[in-house]
Amino acid sequence: MLDRFSLIIHLIVAFYTALASCAAQEPLILPGYKVGESIPYYSSDTGEHITDAAGQLAYIPFPTCNETGRPLELLFGVEKDINCTIDFINDPLFHLLEFYVHNDAPMTCRIPTKPIPPSLLMKEFEAGTTDNTDGQGSLSEVYTPMIVALTGTLQLSHLHVSTNLNVLVHAAAKSVAPGTIAAATAYSVSRDPPTRIVIGDSLPLRFSVRWYPNTSLPSGWTGVGGHLTFSTLVYCMLCILATAAGCMAYFRGVELPRRLKSHGKDRLGGMERGGGLGGYGIANGNGYGYGIGKRD
Repeated sequence: MLDRFSLIIHLIVAFYTALASCAAQEPLILPGYKVGESIPYYSSDTGEHITDAAGQLAYIPFPTCNETGRPLELLFGVEKDINCTIDFINDPLFHLLEFYVHNDAPMTCRIPTKPIPPSLLMKEFEAGTTDNTDGQGSLSEVYTPMIVALTGTLQLSHLHVSTNLNVLVHAAAKSVAPGTIAAATAYSVSRDPPTRIVIGDSLPLRFSVRWYPNTSLPSGWTGVGGHLTFSTLVYCMLCILATAAGCMAYFRGVELPRRLKSHGKDRLGGMERGGGLGGYGIANGNGYGYGIGKRD
């Protein structure tokens, strides 16, 4: 009897062990983002790319923005311009910017592909190398990398940084994986003169965020040299037709009736000057006419 009871206990333990093993091997299923839901933005710890105990690249939340009092966040599916001013550039951050501007190391960032439950985020922080630092670890597949090409010029005593950045984010097709981020990147653009930065200054960053509903990048190129496109031709033709229709309506509704009325008055006045009904105006030598009536 005891052996049978032990066998049952052993089978139950084996069953739950196998069940836990299968659950651990199943892919992590997370719900997708809703439109307008916030997306945290993580940057690499330093330009030297510090790794955690498992050899994974370490990340920290983006520095706090003066405008919001929070680290930089994106909103799923929302296109907008985001101002994020880093209040104080300390010595480590200044040298980190030197890394990025001089292209010694890429500015490697990442955003969650789908919303990550707080319990899993806590697991990541526990696996980090330092406080508020997390490695990719077991959750590396639920993050989408974002390489930021920060440009500028490196001087002996200061930096010039192009602080206007375009941010392009591709969402997976809604029919395939709704609410899922597929790819992302960011790069500096020369919209304004570069900002001069020294240690102790603030860094005003301006992110222009654009979203795409799939992984295809639509073409916005219209060629070089002129603005003559098919849409421009159609617009010009419509303007010509509208102008012609307006002129025709004015002529038929206003100008033609006015001319007909004026012509009728002129004919009626000529008949009166001719001497009455049925008469013919015959001029005499002095330029005056008299009427010759029709006789029976």
